[in-house]
Amino acid sequence: MAKSHILGFPRIGADRELKKAIESYWKNDISKVELEAVGKQLRAKHWQQQIDAGLDFITVGDFAWYDQVLALSATLGVIPERHQQETITLDTLFNMARGSSPCCGQQAAACEMTKWFDTNYHYLVPELNEDQQFALSYNQLIEELQEAKALGFPIKANLLGPVSYLWLSKTNSDFDKLTLLPQLVATYKQLLANIAAEGVEWLQIEEPILVQDLTSEWQQALTTSYAELAKGSNKLLLTSYFGALGDNAELAFSLPVAGFHIDLSRAPEQLDTALALLPSHAILSAGIVNGRNIWRNDLAKSVRSLQQAKATLGARLWVASSCSLQHSPVDLDNETKLDTELKSWLAYATQKLTEVSTINALLNGDNSEKLTAQLTTRVTESTAVVASRATSSRIHNTAVKERVAAITDQDAQRHSSFTLRIASQQQELNLPLFPTTTIGSFPQTSDIRQTRNQFKQNIISQDQYITKMQAEIKDVVKRQEALGLDVLVHGEPERNDMVEYFGELLDGFAFSKNGWVQSYGTRCVKPPIIFGDISRPAPMTVAWSKYAQAQTNKLMKGMLTGPVTILCWSFTRDDISREEQTNQIALAIRDEVVDLEHAGIKVIQIDEPALREGLPLRKSEQQEYLDWSTKAFRISASGVRDNTQIHTHMCYCEFNDIMPSIAALDADVITIETSRSNMELLSAFTDFSYPNDIGPGVYDIHSPNVPSVEWMTQLITNASEYIDVARLWVNPDCGLKTRGWKETEAALKNMVTAAHHLRDTFSN
Repeated sequence: MAKSHILGFPRIGADRELKKAIESYWKNDISKVELEAVGKQLRAKHWQQQIDAGLDFITVGDFAWYDQVLALSATLGVIPERHQQETITLDTLFNMARGSSPCCGQQAAACEMTKWFDTNYHYLVPELNEDQQFALSYNQLIEELQEAKALGFPIKANLLGPVSYLWLSKTNSDFDKLTLLPQLVATYKQLLANIAAEGVEWLQIEEPILVQDLTSEWQQALTTSYAELAKGSNKLLLTSYFGALGDNAELAFSLPVAGFHIDLSRAPEQLDTALALLPSHAILSAGIVNGRNIWRNDLAKSVRSLQQAKATLGARLWVASSCSLQHSPVDLDNETKLDTELKSWLAYATQKLTEVSTINALLNGDNSEKLTAQLTTRVTESTAVVASRATSSRIHNTAVKERVAAITDQDAQRHSSFTLRIASQQQELNLPLFPTTTIGSFPQTSDIRQTRNQFKQNIISQDQYITKMQAEIKDVVKRQEALGLDVLVHGEPERNDMVEYFGELLDGFAFSKNGWVQSYGTRCVKPPIIFGDISRPAPMTVAWSKYAQAQTNKLMKGMLTGPVTILCWSFTRDDISREEQTNQIALAIRDEVVDLEHAGIKVIQIDEPALREGLPLRKSEQQEYLDWSTKAFRISASGVRDNTQIHTHMCYCEFNDIMPSIAALDADVITIETSRSNMELLSAFTDFSYPNDIGPGVYDIHSPNVPSVEWMTQLITNASEYIDVARLWVNPDCGLKTRGWKETEAALKNMVTAAHHLRDTFSN
């Protein structure tokens, strides 16, 4: 009989229980024992759900207190010197993730975060040095295996593989990371032996880099690593996802493992290749249920696509999710406000468990009378839902399609070159050297959140809501004036999320109440659902920005989210291309930009933090994406006059390989995250000779630490080695939504003071 399993389950809890418990622990409201009890309860609940849904294995190792890569770093003893303690504890992990409080006059910076492949999940980047020592140092995985075994569950362990771990790491000096591989593999062998000692037969060992372009050296690293790892008694399920194995297929299927997992949601065409290359002893895990999106599976189609594989492989075919379900919301049953038709089109992680087990049962030909009736009902419902969605009148808007079809190259070009624009802007805006600003959002206090909730629940009227939000905006403006910032923002009190807010005001989007997905640590987002053609029925931000500008004589910056980011941070349609969806959004944002300018807003920021995230993993597919994605940004920004200054913001990504495309955005000012890298990321901008203005972030907003004036002054001084001081702005890494007012004002006061010191230094 074929088996069924998933690659991982969301750890946050259906009601974000883990997030709330961790944040309570950080505030000292609960003890570590109480926090650990919440984690244990969630794990047991999620394991039981997998069994109740009919899966043959539960997955152990997908739980993490902050990030799974961070947990693995602790397991392997990879702790940066600034965070080292005598014993690695849960607090060690939190310090690495958030930064630790100053000790002996020095503050320990948090580890760098970056995107997990092409998702909106962020992982903590392991930091390696040339004499790195690996040693098993943190026992979380083994303890969780013992926990699951004590509960009597059939277990499959889960672990990121050594080659991908090394690939995803950074080094603190210029040396070949692969020289560390032999010792790393030796440490993995010890860990695998410990897993086997717990009686766990199958280990899902993930090598997601197999869907990327690999040099011969990294391909050889996989060969040598698995020749060693295969000597253990573990049955290894070599796992890839987020794309096709492509030219790595022969390499992958030559490795001496017991089974292989492939992603058939993102790359269904690779099934034939897998069947041709699969060793005669090995199992094939078919990732047929999409772990990255929320559309209901077409069960009949999935069964048809796997029937030949089942006929060929028999019990050696396993059915699975394409990737971990941590990228999906937890449970559709918790959604009480979605309309019946739309809700019928969806499946969250809990529902995907049943989809996986149903496909597997159908392939196995389970024929008990009760089960047969149940399976028949599920397939019938699935087929009806797919047909309903395809033919629904809610999906298509002729006017939107015609407007997208009419886009010209001129629509994606500013009137003049940057050199002419910046001269006009300098005359219009009259900004000092090292102008100061923030990225947009200010602390979202409990009062702000309560007011939004009261308005959504009709407890207060629209007029009362507007009055309260205007009071918040007025307060934020006065605080910024008191701090001495040069370009102000309205603080975004009306926005629950930088994407969800806009989606709620655009046609073609739907919204969940509990569709939370982990972005990083305790940060969770509710991605909007793009179900139809997109348009802007009315202005979305103009009234707020106009009110804010009326409160000050200083420049007020309009704040928008860019089309690529709205796309990447939403659950997108699967019936039209990403390019078409992005262009629809770009035209809606363009209308908003033009209206902001007409309202007297002279500086407009269009954030695109997800531009790099959306980059295809294969180089052969990247330029096409970069061409249409950067054009979409320019479409959104190019309807204004030369003296209106367009900003954009990007964070937590590697810029080096897409510098020409960042320049192609043609934003007048780009603000970027650089504090965690000590301005190292700016080398990409100087190597490329980036032509426009840059605001490198001078402090890490994800840490509660307040950076000193000296710290920020030094960072900008470091930046001046890369960028002409006339083109440098001073700003935080990202928005201040998650911070408290006390630390925010203290940090910004220091930031403004640092800018004044820099003006004095560089003006003389």
